[in-house]
Amino acid sequence: MRVVFTCETCGARPGPETHIALERQLLDLRHGEYVDAEPGNWLTWHGRGLYGRTRYACGDHRGELKATLRESYGTLGWHPWASGPHPWAGRRGSERARQLARSLRSTMGPTGT
Repeated sequence: MRVVFTCETCGARPGPETHIALERQLLDLRHGEYVDAEPGNWLTWHGRGLYGRTRYACGDHRGELKATLRESYGTLGWHPWASGPHPWAGRRGSERARQLARSLRSTMGPTGT
């Protein structure tokens, strides 16, 4: 099984190295943020919830994606108006979420009781 990423505007697919960078972002817990995917200069919009679904744009259509998102969600908050660069610094929130889940399990006792 393989995840297929396509540009929202032209339908282009990323090269192999960019594809790997986009796959690494899949488990990221961000919302309302742009993140760059190199080396292909792709842009990911981690919408989630209020800001819609995750969207992708190739290097040629980054501006079009930002314009579309600003038109759709620009009145909801500052997130769509963020200016770049948007480096990916690793998964956000995942370790904290795991720690919280572990602490809740330890205070709630065994499941199913």
